[in-house]
Formats: sequence, structure tokens, C-alpha cells
Amino acid sequence: MLPDTLRLRLSALLGVTAIILGSLGAHGSVHDALVTAGTFENWKTAVSYHLPHAIFLSILALFGTMGGKTASWAWRSLFTGVLLFSGSLYLHSYTQVKWLVYITPVGGLAMMLGWTLLIFARWQRP
Repeated sequence: MLPDTLRLRLSALLGVTAIILGSLGAHGSVHDALVTAGTFENWKTAVSYHLPHAIFLSILALFGTMGGKTASWAWRSLFTGVLLFSGSLYLHSYTQVKWLVYITPVGGLAMMLGWTLLIFARWQRP
């Protein structure tokens, strides 16, 4: 059983961006802009979903082949959910573009779908 290298790399990319965006939001000019705009809490929410899901997606990329196609779709759904949910929160927090808030729930639904798909995955030993 070999891990899915592409998914593992994408998961790692998601993880490093969580660390970078978390640190940008906590320090310096980005932090100051978020506090001034009153959107710092939204940024923190984005990070709080982004980082744990990046870690889990890495684990799923390592072992997901044992879960079959359903686990594969779960990975896709969770990855898309993080991009939409956290991504829209980051962008809205920094830019205050109003329509971005309508993307956030779609990302949340995609994450819920991903977790639900994992319930039905047929896990097998290697």
C-alpha cells in the first residue's frame, strides 16, 4: 500500500498555508488590519478549521487507499471544504468583500459531506 503522493503533497501545502496564514493573522500589518476591520475572530475561525483538517487530510492521504473510493471522495470533499470555508473567511476578513460570506456555508457543507462519507467508507487491511 503506497500513499497517494499528490494528495499527500496537497495536504502538506494546506498545512503550511495554515501555519503561514495563522502567523500573519497573529502578527504585524495583517493582524493590525484585521483588528481595525473587526474581523480578527473570523480569521481565527478560518485557522481553527484549516489546520486540523490539513493534518487529517495528510493522514487520509497516507491511509485513504484502504478506504476505497468512498474515502477518496471524502478526501476531495474535505479538501474542497477547507478551501471554500477557510478560504472565504480569510478573504472576507482581509478584504471585507461581502459576497464572500455566501461561500463559507458551502465549504462547511463540503466538510460535513467529507466526514459523512468516511462513515460509509469500507476500510480494509493492506
